[in-house]
Amino acid sequence: MTLTLIFLGGALGSVLRYLTDRSVTGWRERVRPGDLFPYGTLLVNVIGCFILGVVTAGSVDAHWGGRVVALVGTGLCGGLTTFSTFAVESVQLRRHRRAGVMLAYLAASLLLGIGAAQLGWLVG
Repeated sequence: MTLTLIFLGGALGSVLRYLTDRSVTGWRERVRPGDLFPYGTLLVNVIGCFILGVVTAGSVDAHWGGRVVALVGTGLCGGLTTFSTFAVESVQLRRHRRAGVMLAYLAASLLLGIGAAQLGWLVG
């Protein structure tokens, strides 16, 4: 049962990541043509950090069952967030000689991600 919940959550998270990234990329190309900042990946990673903070706090403080953690924490957040894309986009920014943008992306990802996880923990 646990693997099924992880599979279902991961499938949903992956689709949400794709749709979010496509929507944000479309917006960026209309509003800020030529801007290479990976807003979509940043957004899904920050949202995932918040959700995982809520789920983790709920599993510790409210004693949510392992099924919630499997479905939402491992599955949904695992499918929604993406460290590999974050890393590749950072390398692409460096290769395009956008070191300042890359550093801003790294800092924003770290600070907003940790802040979102902390906020999620407080909410959960």
